[in-house]
Amino acid sequence: MEFKKSPDGGWGWVIVLVSFFTQFLCYGSPLAVGVLYVEWLDAFGEGKGKTAWVGSLASGVGLLASPVCSLCVSSFGARSVTIFSGFMVAGGLMLSSFAPNIYFLLFSYGIVVGLGCGLLYTATVTITCQYFDSRRGLALGLISTGSSVGLFIYAALQRMLIEFYGLDGCLLIVGALALNILACGSLMRPLQASNCPLPKKTALENVAETYSIYSEKEKNLEENIHILDKSYSIEEKCKGTLANGDWKQDSLLHKNPTSMAHTKEPETYKKKVAEQTYFCKQLAKRKWQLYKNYCGETVSLFKNKVFSALFIAILLFDIGGFPPSLLMEDVARSSNVKEEEFFMPLISIIGIMTAVGKLLLGILADFKWINTLYLYVATLIIMGMALCAIPFAKSYVTLAILSGILGFLTGNWSIFPYVTTNTVGIEKLAHAYGILMFFAGLGNSLGPPIVGWFYDWTQTYDIAFYFSGFCVLLGGFILLLAALPSWDTCNKKLPKPTPATFLYKVASNV
Repeated sequence: MEFKKSPDGGWGWVIVLVSFFTQFLCYGSPLAVGVLYVEWLDAFGEGKGKTAWVGSLASGVGLLASPVCSLCVSSFGARSVTIFSGFMVAGGLMLSSFAPNIYFLLFSYGIVVGLGCGLLYTATVTITCQYFDSRRGLALGLISTGSSVGLFIYAALQRMLIEFYGLDGCLLIVGALALNILACGSLMRPLQASNCPLPKKTALENVAETYSIYSEKEKNLEENIHILDKSYSIEEKCKGTLANGDWKQDSLLHKNPTSMAHTKEPETYKKKVAEQTYFCKQLAKRKWQLYKNYCGETVSLFKNKVFSALFIAILLFDIGGFPPSLLMEDVARSSNVKEEEFFMPLISIIGIMTAVGKLLLGILADFKWINTLYLYVATLIIMGMALCAIPFAKSYVTLAILSGILGFLTGNWSIFPYVTTNTVGIEKLAHAYGILMFFAGLGNSLGPPIVGWFYDWTQTYDIAFYFSGFCVLLGGFILLLAALPSWDTCNKKLPKPTPATFLYKVASNV
């Protein structure tokens, strides 16, 4: 698909605005699910590990399905995917209000809402990267703050709605608010050439069009017709011998005009059968070629050492870094922090600081003298140390400070697409980002249940957060080791060789 040059402004700022509200509306409730998590623990009486699966799936399923999400955005465009996903998120939230048990929530809230959020995230990031080049870091930082502002507002909003309307009423109202995603999606105008109003079709889709221009002059088609002619001639001879008919009589029948009209019908039928056979063969070949190209591109991506380390880092980061946003409220309750000390929900602090972190880190990524990969590594290492400090926090003030630090560092999500683009290039962004988001979703899905199981096993969060901090630190150091020798060389284009100059000396006649 060939796009116009990124305008770095104009309608791109409308794309940034609607992408901001899209992430605000879809991720507000799943990221602030910690408020609902406490209510579900009391309502269904299940263990913390099992209950944590609901929130982890809501954030992880969409990322696990990122390759499929990328394929959907590439095939149908960001606008269509956004509108369809808006129905999914709203419907899943409303359906969750009727959940009779935790297993129903795993489907309605975890899978349906999670898959819709994954589609929306891929759509907003992809179309923003298409509209911005030199200001891409700022644009990605702005749209990614939508989910953080949503976390800040929805944490307080859902708690207030639960007090007034109960858990079921809260989910119904939040689901109704998510329907505004449809209006945002309608404004996502694709950035394409004026003579190509629709996305360029893949080779597999073009088979149907090329089928209409096949002619008898093609070699393969002639061979198919020739084979069918032989089979029909043998069949006619067999019929003639069975009927004991004479060949002369048969030749006289062929001279009859009425019989000639009847013979044209099987010839037309034979031609159609041959064309359809050829079409099916070409369809299978083109489909196999698409799969082969996809696998080849995937293998070529993993040959890049930075990309290989990046997928390990994002997996470990989400295993260790995601649980605080889901479980911090329960951590405070387990530390015997009194409700009177709560000036603001800890999840709200994480949300507002994540918005600040995404915006500031996105702005920093646009400075040419800052290496975005090293900036991303620094956020991982500092976050790992902050996670290890959570077991020592026994008051609301210390938990609030750590929540602010973790929230700010979680803002590195805004520079992650920037790092991915610099690593593999804009042409492979959708493919590479889909693979990386798959591993991020795997980490999001496993992180909170693992921390919950640690608590069910030890009746304390200490070992759980030591484990989380170790995972994030390990991912940061692996990425740092891979980046030191190759970050400056993996993206450098080889200089064009200077043309060789030859000196010719004219031989003298002297």
